[in-house]
Amino acid sequence: MTTIASPPFVLALLGALGCAALAGCRPGAEQPLAIVVSGDTAGWIAPCSCAANQSGGLPRRATYVAGLRRQAAVILADAGGAAGGKAGYDRAKFEAILHGEILMGVAAHNIGAAEALLGPSELRRLARQTGVPLLSANVCDRAGRLVAEPVRVVVAAGRRIALVGVLAERYATAELQVLPPHQAALDALHAAGNYDAAIVLAYLPEDELRQFVDVLPEADAIFGGPTGQPISPRRIGPALLASATNKGKFLVRLDAPESAAAGHWTGRIVELNEQFADDPQQVANIGRFRQQLAEADFAPPQTSFAEQWPLPLPAGLTVAGTAACRKCHEEDDGLWRQSKHAAAWKTLTDSGAHVDPDCQRCHTTGYGLPGGFTSARHSGALVNVGCESCHGPSQRHAAQPAVPTAYLAQAKDRCTVCHDRENSPKFSYASYWKKISHGKSAPPTKRVTPAR
Repeated sequence: MTTIASPPFVLALLGALGCAALAGCRPGAEQPLAIVVSGDTAGWIAPCSCAANQSGGLPRRATYVAGLRRQAAVILADAGGAAGGKAGYDRAKFEAILHGEILMGVAAHNIGAAEALLGPSELRRLARQTGVPLLSANVCDRAGRLVAEPVRVVVAAGRRIALVGVLAERYATAELQVLPPHQAALDALHAAGNYDAAIVLAYLPEDELRQFVDVLPEADAIFGGPTGQPISPRRIGPALLASATNKGKFLVRLDAPESAAAGHWTGRIVELNEQFADDPQQVANIGRFRQQLAEADFAPPQTSFAEQWPLPLPAGLTVAGTAACRKCHEEDDGLWRQSKHAAAWKTLTDSGAHVDPDCQRCHTTGYGLPGGFTSARHSGALVNVGCESCHGPSQRHAAQPAVPTAYLAQAKDRCTVCHDRENSPKFSYASYWKKISHGKSAPPTKRVTPAR
């Protein structure tokens, strides 16, 4: 069986694989062959730069793959889980991720749990519009029709590699049914005809994944899905098991044996850290995505993370805005103006990320709360991390000072919504509080008169 795809994908794949993908042009077995698989990108199109040493991102992924292609024929695939949600913002980002994969010459993108949530109509639309080579042997619409191709055979380095995709049954939705993955994989491999190696992209939780490996000796390698942490390639029976997960920060690379009939596949985990430069095409792709964000100006209800407050809020509370606090708290306001919280928005505008809701939610006041930040175009007075980012919506307090704010500022669990391990790995409540200490806990200091 020869893979048939829409023209954009064909062009990308031929450019990526070179003559190895062309009929009648079969390099000798001495040409190295590598298979590279990503997974669980989870909307992480690029590191947000809130902290040093963040890994992942399409620009680094593309640089690694391009460098490897100078040494070997490369088949690039994704095990699924690339979307970050199903709201309007998340769909736009997922589409940008798929465009990035096409630029890299991806050979197959398995339908994972995040993709399945989008539903059959959206998945088919994306396949048509972007040319993305979606793959799944067991994801069907309610009429029982497969949503994507069950198997693709890619010719590279003179070898026929069968790629099969499956999803765990637990990820079925109201719009999608998921058939038993083991039998679906066997049926797909049978339909593939002759091939030299079988690679299965299996978006299965780790316990199911290990059982799946045990019952599918026909596979040469199985790449897993949501395993929490990457799994370095390890041999379980005749097959290699591996997983690249955690926001696409890692890749799995497998190297083929010298010939299809001898030796074993070997592999490793590759972390996409700072040693990899940003690929210009992917940087441009992200630039186009940000331009789309600027035009769309997504509001919190159009994202999958509108609720930012970790504590239960009493009903009827509304954000007043930092200006409303200033009238009675001039000294505290002066201390705030000297803090990094007061310049949180500028850090976004300097990088161009101010149009991205994923960044806005931690650099604005009251994101997703009544009266809080709604969008870059309509909420200029609520940019920066203001008083209510910690104290909670305080319109009642501003109108009647005797009514206390919803929370004290020293709410540690409020801090860690944004100062989490990903974005603020060195966060220490005791030392960070000293940087913004104010109110009764503030040390004696010279009074700062706020600018008028």
